[in-house]
Amino acid sequence: MKEFKGRVVVPGTAKAPALVSRDGFNTLASFQKSLMFNDKNATCSDQNNRDLYKKKMAGKALCLPQTIGSTTGGLVLYCASAMKVAPACLLFSKQIDSLAAAGAILSDVWTDSKLPTIDSLGEEFLEYVKDDMIIEILEDGVVIVSDM
Repeated sequence: MKEFKGRVVVPGTAKAPALVSRDGFNTLASFQKSLMFNDKNATCSDQNNRDLYKKKMAGKALCLPQTIGSTTGGLVLYCASAMKVAPACLLFSKQIDSLAAAGAILSDVWTDSKLPTIDSLGEEFLEYVKDDMIIEILEDGVVIVSDM
């Protein structure tokens, strides 16, 4: 078990299995097909993301360095939350960009599906965490990663 401390962007608690991308996360490319075809598992459709392609994102602790790609990224995160196919939380090793922050905040304010979001967890976070490790987020921005 290891703890990391980041900056709280959207407060909340969560406990979920990790899903890790070591590459930038293209929000639109990743969620587009699942939103268009009402895929409740939110299967990643970004074939350029070798870590996530064809993996289920809904309900997972999405661990990534940063988001990349389309300016629609924030709206896509909001839509995924509104459709109840969003990840359990978003965890960034780097500082969050304004589009992802907007999507997480809109999800928090305008839906009943919360999307706790923490950034600035550091490079060591992404080096340590692996798929399916259990992630627990505390209100103060502490992220606990365990093998159980």
